Amino acid sequence: MDTEKLTEEFMGEAVKDSSGEMAEAISISIPGMPEMYAEQMQPSDIPEVAGIEQECFSQPWSENSFHSALVQEASFYLVVKIKETGRIAGYCGLLQSFDDAEILNVAVRKELRGRGIGYAMLHCLMEQGEKFGVRHYTLEVRKGNAAALALYKKLGFDAAGTRRNFYRDPPEDAVIMWTK
Repeated sequence: MDTEKLTEEFMGEAVKDSSGEMAEAISISIPGMPEMYAEQMQPSDIPEVAGIEQECFSQPWSENSFHSALVQEASFYLVVKIKETGRIAGYCGLLQSFDDAEILNVAVRKELRGRGIGYAMLHCLMEQGEKFGVRHYTLEVRKGNAAALALYKKLGFDAAGTRRNFYRDPPEDAVIMWTK
């Protein structure tokens, strides 16, 4: 995928308004995909998000966990929706601490993976984070998740260490990644 071309195809600008909310949705155009947009996750999105979480992870967050995350002042979550149906294609979030942020809960529906949604979604999240003052990002990823590792490298992350036996079901090490 041509990441420069994909980046150029974002339209609109996401900013937080005076209430701390994302002021508008960001249109996302990916060749061969229906029109999509990214917007700040709302409580009404949580049941669908929790369903995707169950589908994607062996240790999924509960709806209550997402509700708790949404009310944290230092967190920001977004969803990518298919414009025609309003169906959520993916979601991700960050937890900010000063000029660092940890990226959390990155997921794209299984049937929509490998089409650029994860890249577009994380690009939007990181652009939003920069508007909050984030300069550095970190995340953990399963050592065996080659697709995610490649995606994060494309977004400017480098491996910085390992958390031994971080994941369960199945047990696996996590690669700790940071942006420069």
